[in-house]
Amino acid sequence: MFRGRFAPSPTGELHAGSLVAALASYLDARAHKGEWLVRIEDVDGPRCISGAEKVILHQLQQCGLQWDGEVLYQSQRNSAYQHALDQLLAKGLVYPCGCSRKEIEESQALLGLDMARHKTAVYPGTCRTGLHGKAARAWRFNVQQWCALRGSPVVRWTDRRLGPQTQNVLDAVGDIVLKRADGLWAYQLAVVVDDAAQGISHVVRGQDLTDNTARQILLQEALGLPQPAYLHTPLVLGANGEKLSKQNGAKALDLSTEAAVCQAMNQAAATLGLDTRSAPLNSLAERPAVLAFWTVQWALREATKIGA
Repeated sequence: MFRGRFAPSPTGELHAGSLVAALASYLDARAHKGEWLVRIEDVDGPRCISGAEKVILHQLQQCGLQWDGEVLYQSQRNSAYQHALDQLLAKGLVYPCGCSRKEIEESQALLGLDMARHKTAVYPGTCRTGLHGKAARAWRFNVQQWCALRGSPVVRWTDRRLGPQTQNVLDAVGDIVLKRADGLWAYQLAVVVDDAAQGISHVVRGQDLTDNTARQILLQEALGLPQPAYLHTPLVLGANGEKLSKQNGAKALDLSTEAAVCQAMNQAAATLGLDTRSAPLNSLAERPAVLAFWTVQWALREATKIGA
């Protein structure tokens, strides 16, 4: 069965960029006569804003994006993540790490590696052979060991919009944190476990998450889980040229009036390269018909051309 999903984090309300991802994943599922699920990724409790998940769900309904089934909340999935960690522990693919972020960045600097803007330092594998007197802080997936078992650190996949992709995870990321020093579960493990549990066959999300795909594929392989097909949508950029996000202060969607809802939806559809001139959304009453028209457009066009 074709099954897609939209998985927002309740760290704030939806903004223009997240609406693009929501609309794209919705249209993709409907175009394939499949199900569209919503998952609230509230695994990072300290960053979540109380009540934001209710606002997000209301915003989706305002836009006419109705999901199938019940909403899944990551905060209620601790036992599933622990089970996955235990599986990897049993395979000898996870180890405790005592390194702080500052120590990792200092190690990278000593190696003469520059820290790219917005990029996490590559973990040098300090604790692979033991804690060396440090207290355990986090649990890491031994990427080096898994890549040796699979025969290569290079992960290859084909994005439905961006085409062939490759990443040497060992060089680009290093060993991945699965459980953080504060005891919270890392996004990479949670998303892999939840996509499999929900039977997600196709992941549609923002292009800024493309870099995560290789890490998730490695975890899927190590856990024996199916690999969904991936499509990463065009980014919505702010006035400063950077992608809109809650972290850089992106404004919440203005859905306070009927006209505002229509404008937000039309802009999201235009970002995806859909025809908003022949069938613009002009009123809330038109939502079913216009969404059906956009769904047909999505189905008729090759996915690799959507938003190209």
